Amino acid sequence: MRAAWWSIAALAVLTVVAALIGFVWLPYAHADFRAKGLWDAICRAAGVPREWGGGVAAARPVRSTSVVLEPGMAQGGSEAAIGRGATLALQCTMCHGAQGLSQSNAPNLAGQYPDVIMKQLVDYQRGDRAHALMQALASKLTENDVRDLAAYFSYLPKPRNVPVTDMSTVPALVRVGDPLRNVAPCASCHGGIDRKLGAPWLEGMPKDYLVAQLQAFAAGKRTNDSHAQMRNMARSMSPREIEEVADFYARHGQ
Repeated sequence: MRAAWWSIAALAVLTVVAALIGFVWLPYAHADFRAKGLWDAICRAAGVPREWGGGVAAARPVRSTSVVLEPGMAQGGSEAAIGRGATLALQCTMCHGAQGLSQSNAPNLAGQYPDVIMKQLVDYQRGDRAHALMQALASKLTENDVRDLAAYFSYLPKPRNVPVTDMSTVPALVRVGDPLRNVAPCASCHGGIDRKLGAPWLEGMPKDYLVAQLQAFAAGKRTNDSHAQMRNMARSMSPREIEEVADFYARHGQ
């Protein structure tokens, strides 16, 4: 009889200890836990939403692009649209060059896909991509202005890059990605294997610009990529891989 009572007592003690560990100690052990009371800890361990437990409401989702990409956006513009765009582009020359080729760390726009230019300008207009000067300039553009600028810059010849003659010099992330990290090949979206609507032409871009954008995506400072595609890719890249990919696309293209 005494052995039975000892078994019951031991089971009760074990239950209490397990409950304390599971509902109190483990929730508090996580670095992202911000609750200040026992009830919040129990709610977290039980999977109850934080606001039910008296905690802070969940954060708002990170803002992304609101542009809906359509196949028609990838078509070039008429001669009239190109002419109007050339006039509008005069205000862009200080950063993007007289012929869309930057002498600074601004992106080259010559030969860029029209859907890319339209998307980025609208993102600036709506505040989905942040840049003080670009947001100010884009805010003054009409829908037709955006289309005309896209027609003009896409009409200009792309910057010349050193041709790839040895595939072994192409970074693995560009050619095949990294399936183990769920990283798709850069060439599957940006050309080479396939080109996705809204994905920019990267050949000949200034290296510093490419590095800065990949770092911004990785840090969550730039968020205007549809469905966080670039953020997911960039977060998986090491600093060395970012340098290698930027080196490849910028080769003698500045």
